[in-house]
Amino acid sequence: MEKRQKIYEGKAKILYTTDDPDRIIQYFKDDATAFNAQKKGTIQEKGILNNRISSRLFTYLEERGIRTHFMRQLSDREMLVKTLQIVPVEVVVRNIIAGSLAQRMGMPEGGDLKLPVLEFYYKKDELGDPMINESHIAAFDLAKPQEISVIREVALAVNRHLTAFFEERGILLVDFKLEFGRHKGEILLGDEITPDGCRLWDRVTREKMDKDRFRRDLGKVEEAYQEVYRRVCQS
Repeated sequence: MEKRQKIYEGKAKILYTTDDPDRIIQYFKDDATAFNAQKKGTIQEKGILNNRISSRLFTYLEERGIRTHFMRQLSDREMLVKTLQIVPVEVVVRNIIAGSLAQRMGMPEGGDLKLPVLEFYYKKDELGDPMINESHIAAFDLAKPQEISVIREVALAVNRHLTAFFEERGILLVDFKLEFGRHKGEILLGDEITPDGCRLWDRVTREKMDKDRFRRDLGKVEEAYQEVYRRVCQS
């Protein structure tokens, strides 16, 4: 597979075309951002760890019938994925009160939710990715109703599978972000699944094991990512 032109560089990844128009290479960076890129830094070897963690989790989900863009890991920092037309709607699934949900509801972090909460956000960096609902999605034609129905169903299925996966490894899946895209008429799970986009807490101590350590200046950021890698990929 020949890597060709860089077509996109985001906060955490670079995308390259290949000699096959249906395949792109996704490269994982060490760059770290928070608060809509107002805070910037570097997490040593984050790209390597995130590539391996995401590859493992995509493989796990594919084995359970979840269709994703993942094809295979190419190197320490690169994976081969299917080309997607990204749906401009980010999906957040929440199992435990934390982050912006705690702020919006005026509640302390850590409380269990009676059922998973699913939220939609308009994928638009310059606007700060505002929260939207299904009426907005329909009114602005961001996705078709049947696509959102599939996205909702898949997101909740991913939550069930990953909650069980992480629980077996002593980790609470607090909340996480997903992105989806269209590939030959099919909605596929895309982007990545890593501590960048998931809140992960140790099940016993509730120690944070994700990018919140960077956001909140908690220290031991690299150690947290390495521990998630150890539990996800080596156990």
